[in-house]
Amino acid sequence: MRLKFACLALIAGLAVTSAAQAADLLIFGGPIYTGLEAQPKVEALVVKDGKVAFTGALADARKAAGKAQSIDLKGAAAYPGFVDAHAHLMGIGFREMTLNLEGTLSIAEMTAKVKAWSLAHPGPEVLSGRGWIETHYPEKRFPNRADLDAVVSDRPVVLGRSDGHALVVNSKMLALAGITRDTPDPAGGQILRDAKGEPTGMLVDNAKSLVTSKVPPPSEAQMREAARRAVDLYASRGWTGLHSVSVAAKDVAILKDMAAAGTLPIRVDNFMDLSSQGTLLTTGPSADPTGLVRVDGVKMYMDGALGSRGAALLAPYDDAPGTGLLLTPPDVIAKTLAAARKSHAQIAIHAIGDRGNRLVLDAFETAFDGDPAQLRAARWRIEHAQVLSPGDLPRFADLGVIASMQPSHAIGDLYFAPARLGEARLKGAYAWHDLWASGAHMAAGTDAPVEKGDPLVEFYAATYRHDLKGFAGPDWGLDEVLTRPQALAMITKGAAYAVFREKDLGDLAVGKAADISVFSVDLMTAPFPDIAKAHAVMTVVGGKVVYRAR
Repeated sequence: MRLKFACLALIAGLAVTSAAQAADLLIFGGPIYTGLEAQPKVEALVVKDGKVAFTGALADARKAAGKAQSIDLKGAAAYPGFVDAHAHLMGIGFREMTLNLEGTLSIAEMTAKVKAWSLAHPGPEVLSGRGWIETHYPEKRFPNRADLDAVVSDRPVVLGRSDGHALVVNSKMLALAGITRDTPDPAGGQILRDAKGEPTGMLVDNAKSLVTSKVPPPSEAQMREAARRAVDLYASRGWTGLHSVSVAAKDVAILKDMAAAGTLPIRVDNFMDLSSQGTLLTTGPSADPTGLVRVDGVKMYMDGALGSRGAALLAPYDDAPGTGLLLTPPDVIAKTLAAARKSHAQIAIHAIGDRGNRLVLDAFETAFDGDPAQLRAARWRIEHAQVLSPGDLPRFADLGVIASMQPSHAIGDLYFAPARLGEARLKGAYAWHDLWASGAHMAAGTDAPVEKGDPLVEFYAATYRHDLKGFAGPDWGLDEVLTRPQALAMITKGAAYAVFREKDLGDLAVGKAADISVFSVDLMTAPFPDIAKAHAVMTVVGGKVVYRAR
């Protein structure tokens, strides 16, 4: 397995430079953080042939640079390339192309936006959007079909909740999907119903497929546009790469085409949806000729989301009956893990609730016959690792399971998580510090388009744990913050380790790929409010400047 990934790393390290036509660079004029303990900050950095060739004093860098192009940071700060360890690339692109309900403050505002969008985009086709979250709404409830019918009744409407684990539809869409009071809940899903037993229009987790299966898929042109928008947006935010999860085979084909054409600015590691894994579980991981696009493993779902009460808990929710949902049958998970162990494909499983996380840890341990050394070598991942029972937290380090977490979830979820979980369980939620202290490997992501997808928001959330207005409730667990160096490692080294790329990426050691993120403030010293307000200045991937702020 290590030989296979070493070969992939070699492909990435060599091919990106030629495909990207990287220039030799001399970078100076601001703090440059290397991510290395022996030399954490330097005056200057030299890039040659797409790799870091020198770090140190500016005078020495000038001698080493030769005829390299000079880049004066003018006070901006440079870091090893920031990598989003958990995002949905095509979802990010389509968020930019459909009705975006992020930041909506009420059901009334939400329906007003739906009406305005319908008037601006008339036609019989399905009106799609996403990004609403009701936890702040003054109505204090989920939206329903009656809300949507009041503004759009002549065409189907489908609006995804921000977490991606629930959606609300109007009556036209319910009729199109054939959902009535007699429609049973599918396994791993729930059709919410009113007091009379009628569907409210809210569908949770696997019940979503009753509707999404009736929505025409996007065209090839739309998919390519979504991919372009997503990667360009990410480059503009300072990301040098992302781990895209729940990926379809056609998405990878589009990314490979972009890489071959020289239009893919960032690196993309892909974890395939189980239905699209093709031969991955037989042949194992692979990389395209440029090394920018890799297929690493399979992504599955153990449970749902906390906000829509689909996260699987060991005891009932504090604010409603039930213990959540299990989305993938145990036999499917066991069979997939057995195949992945043989092929050396990585496994990434979504688990949010304490029961969900325990079941994944148990399944991982069983798949390797209780041999932690082999499991550690496989680098399997739990995506989110959001609510942990105290006895399960040390198992991440003991078994070598990677905790792939999203700091921004805490500064949003902690408005409603106390009600869902209660005080005792909340102590094991979003436990970044405790996991770090236990020795667990951690990688930071955003879960975009569930969240904005901004690396600065993730760094801010990990180190400050206040919302973007500077508020933190008394039960927000401020003792679980990370130090700034820890947060930096989680979003650079941690992301590299999580896909076997630490020999090529993750810090600015001489000989590694010149992937560099430059931001307008010094994240290691700036006041926390300034971090959330900062922006990307420049993004360098394999020595090529793929984004520069105007």
